[in-house]
Amino acid sequence: MAESMTHGETSMGEYRILAVDDDPAILRSLRRGLRLEGFDVRTAGSGPTALEIAESESPDAIVLDVSMPGMSGIEVCARLRQRRAEVPVLMLSALDEVADRVAGLAAGADDYVVKPYDLRELALRLRALLRRTGRVAAGDETVRVGPLSVDPATRRVTMNGRRVELTRREFELLEVLALNAGIVLTRQVLLERVWGYDFEVTDNAVDTFVGYLRRKLEAEGEPRMVHTVRGVGFVLRDDPA
Repeated sequence: MAESMTHGETSMGEYRILAVDDDPAILRSLRRGLRLEGFDVRTAGSGPTALEIAESESPDAIVLDVSMPGMSGIEVCARLRQRRAEVPVLMLSALDEVADRVAGLAAGADDYVVKPYDLRELALRLRALLRRTGRVAAGDETVRVGPLSVDPATRRVTMNGRRVELTRREFELLEVLALNAGIVLTRQVLLERVWGYDFEVTDNAVDTFVGYLRRKLEAEGEPRMVHTVRGVGFVLRDDPA
């Protein structure tokens, strides 16, 4: 099953997303939800069809289900990378297992979302991938959340116009939080996205670096933006509550 690409439906229609899943209902939901978020969406119901579309139409990112009959999402991703395709790949899976996530990342996936997922979070994760891979349109690089401004291209951070100097790891942590503003991220998710699959790094590293960020962002009495959600993780938001 495949659907032809449509252009110019929304203000962000220049971002072409290929959604791949063997379940027609999930594909319809992905197509509808991602279009509402402003993406130009094409769908494929199998691995071979996805590879054909990826080669002929060069989408800006691929949302790819792991478990498909015939050719799994992991195999699709591996074949894309064998062809030296650099398109960002976000994998979907109903399996919340470390081994499953590692297999997807080892095949070349850039990010991972476990079903059931929130479509708004999925869209935010896609935008984060597009930014990291330099596929964001010119003039749309800077992320602004209230008084905070984060520019991934120049790695410049300001609070109320005040320049904030961050180390590389501090910036990477803040960038992930800012790109997912309003979404609670667990310590494990932050470890995976900022430190990668380095199992020598503990959860304490996240808390330590959050502390560093808070001291620098609040150095001149600014309100707290990186909040702790007890028992879950952290969220960046402009709401001081």
